[in-house]
Amino acid sequence: MRIAMWSGPRNLSTAMMYAFGNRGDCAVVDEPFYAAYLAMTGLNHPMRAEILDSQPRDPGEVAKALLGKVPSARPYYYQKHMTQHMIPGVPRQWMREVTNVFLIRHPARVIASYAAKRENPTLEDIGFRQQAELFELVRSWEHAPIVVDSHDIRKDPAGKLEQLCETVGMPYSPKMLTWPRGGHKDDGVWAAHWYGAVWNSTGFADPESPLPEVPEDLQPVLQAALPYYEEMKAAKI
Repeated sequence: MRIAMWSGPRNLSTAMMYAFGNRGDCAVVDEPFYAAYLAMTGLNHPMRAEILDSQPRDPGEVAKALLGKVPSARPYYYQKHMTQHMIPGVPRQWMREVTNVFLIRHPARVIASYAAKRENPTLEDIGFRQQAELFELVRSWEHAPIVVDSHDIRKDPAGKLEQLCETVGMPYSPKMLTWPRGGHKDDGVWAAHWYGAVWNSTGFADPESPLPEVPEDLQPVLQAALPYYEEMKAAKI
């Protein structure tokens, strides 16, 4: 089974990868389209040169690998994807061959977390529009897209992960609730810049606090992202 988990940045996505990676029966891959995205857009992200050197830059090659041999011949393969990487020219047909899951988070939380790492995030940076487009694409294939909210996971990690596993058709393992401090061997090279908090964790953080205040200059980004979030939230498990 191949699980493609689709989210924007700052959305519990790395903790979810660690949870699946700690099962023992599940291989993981971290943002496999990142180098292709940077090469195709020319964007100057932190650690750009290192990222370009660490992964294939051809998105077709990446898509082929995602459907190829599973690392270590494990029965499950968890693929952590960033929706903003799925720009025109990045293949999508391969998604028909995997179980697609959409990980959502309230955009106010995403914007506050992203802005702490990279100034002035745009709607394109945080991936809500792209996530909704992929959601609609999967739905057009006559599949009911699976949606899980990071807020619910932090509120009840065991209960929500067990429900997610049942929904995708794999056994739940309590090993998913913890992981070793210090990161995962399959972290992307960019982890040194982005993963500080999760590197210091050994499990899911406590339930989230009330929504943060979004600065006035980022209110347009929040208002643009909210309709996409609400659409997907209506379908969450």
